[in-house]
Amino acid sequence: MTLPIPPSPGASVSKPFWKETLPRLVFLALILYGFLVSIGMLGKAFQLFGGGVVDDLIESASTPLVGLFVGILATTLIQSSSTTTSLVVALVGSGAMPVATAIPMVLGANIGTSVTNTLVSLGHISRGREFYRAFSASTVHDFFNIMAVAILFPLQLLTNFLGIFSSLLAELFQKVGGLTFTSPLKIFTEPAVKAAVAALGDHPWMLMLASMVLLFGSLRYLVIILKTLVMTKVETLFELVIFKNAARAMLFGMAVTILVQSSSITTSIVVPLAGAGILTLRQIFPYTLGANVGTTVTAMLASLAVGEISAVTVAFAHLLFNLSGILLIWPIPAIREIPLALARWLANASSRSRWIPLLYVFFAFYLIPFLIILILR
Repeated sequence: MTLPIPPSPGASVSKPFWKETLPRLVFLALILYGFLVSIGMLGKAFQLFGGGVVDDLIESASTPLVGLFVGILATTLIQSSSTTTSLVVALVGSGAMPVATAIPMVLGANIGTSVTNTLVSLGHISRGREFYRAFSASTVHDFFNIMAVAILFPLQLLTNFLGIFSSLLAELFQKVGGLTFTSPLKIFTEPAVKAAVAALGDHPWMLMLASMVLLFGSLRYLVIILKTLVMTKVETLFELVIFKNAARAMLFGMAVTILVQSSSITTSIVVPLAGAGILTLRQIFPYTLGANVGTTVTAMLASLAVGEISAVTVAFAHLLFNLSGILLIWPIPAIREIPLALARWLANASSRSRWIPLLYVFFAFYLIPFLIILILR
């Protein structure tokens, strides 16, 4: 009979999966849940601050240029481009807003929605290189959307190409019945978000403070556990499967956003992965473009439910805008590099001075749109 040979003192003994890896995966799932709940709480806090102001703001857009900046400000206040575009679709369907004003508003919503992942990146602000990676990964989304609007908004004013082509598509879908879809993530996170709002909802500042504490805390532990537990396995999965090339990353971003019905969540979830060094800026860039396309589905479903051709036209204009931006910017390397270069430049500056990212968020997403609306209305 042969007796088992005991391991030498220096040899490592692998522990069973259920003793070591499984508890860590459970902890990772709990941290991720807390991260998603914190984003939901942050959005609710902004909605409570805005209250009926957002509805009045959207209804007050009088010209396409004002509509563009109303779309930016309204979306940053309620932290949801899906909500902004759905409100716009409803107003257009009721005849309260012309299509010519509504289309620039959904363009502005595309810029406004990128504020969430930029706010999430601030959770890494005290950690040097990690912050550089996270902040550049978040702002590449900002710069692409700003660049797309800078190119396509003047073209829209001159030619109304979005209105023309989207109205043709709307006529094909005019008789399609309304559809609904519930985000599976919302089903899981909504009870916790509602509980937090019930406890703190009368004090939006308290709700925002609680959401930021939960956000920053979950981000910190999310990065730690990703580095210590699954970094090698996740890197292999991303490199060989999901983010193997730009097309796959773009399709994955679109599919996830359609599933969860929130580009804010889709883009925010990769920020800690970038901070941990698991995803690169070049991998995240096409993923965010896919998220831009995926987020248009919510407004399309809302427009089909409204049933008015003008509402469907606005929803298709949102889709065509995002597709046009990708087709104009992505295929040409020199142009495609611009958002990447700007994101790196701003991240470098922000790493040297921690006031720069705070001022960037405040001025770009809140103060400048507010002042332009105030002046032009």
